[in-house]
Amino acid sequence: MVDRLVLLERDGAVATLVLNDPERRNAMSEAMGEAFVARTAELGRDPAVRAVIVTGAGGAFAAGGDLAMIQGRADEAAARPERARRVVGDAMRSFYRLFLSVRDLPCPSIAALNGSAVGAGLCLALACDVRIASATARLGLNFTALGLHPGMGATWTLPRLVGPARAAELLYSARLLGGEEAAAIGLVNRAVPAGQVMAVARELAAEFAATAPLANRAVKRALARTAGSSLEDQLAFEAEQEGLAAAQERRSPRFEGR
Repeated sequence: MVDRLVLLERDGAVATLVLNDPERRNAMSEAMGEAFVARTAELGRDPAVRAVIVTGAGGAFAAGGDLAMIQGRADEAAARPERARRVVGDAMRSFYRLFLSVRDLPCPSIAALNGSAVGAGLCLALACDVRIASATARLGLNFTALGLHPGMGATWTLPRLVGPARAAELLYSARLLGGEEAAAIGLVNRAVPAGQVMAVARELAAEFAATAPLANRAVKRALARTAGSSLEDQLAFEAEQEGLAAAQERRSPRFEGR
């Protein structure tokens, strides 16, 4: 039954993960997280997979973290305040990492936001490499409206996408945005009509899958390390990757840097 919470579909080199609890608008539970990390681990071991799409069943991408679970953590913290920081903090960190396993995929990932993505649901989308959103989707990090501190990397990913000032506004206000505004500020790559989200995501995934897989995996590693790297460090890493690619392809290196 747990496996049904995250469906896996394959179309050649493109895999699609579907959050599958539409009756609860794909609220992110620990059971769903366990299924999700199992699916991403499976895909990560398969060299034939060249792109992964993440989407939601029904009319929503993900309505955020399961509120019953969150309330349970809050009750635990209130009952044992002397242990709240360690026990509850560790539990939430473990929960977040289940869904952030999408960042461990060696190939490009695309979030297909077919509907609303709120709180932890949007955090999952932000952890993907690219985001395609329905123009009518409602997107937002509503943590403060619920009396919660943002989690799941929101304060790390959001400023890198929209800049620190816009990130501060969105996190402080908990305001929801439409897909078109999200695209205008760089929160998502594109906003498209609701019925075209998966078609556009599949088209983009096919473009990714048609390029050299080893090069794309190296690009993903390079992009992942930029936050803590200087330009000189990044140049050295890029040169090293070109050398590795040449060795794997048995050709002379092509160093295009100037």
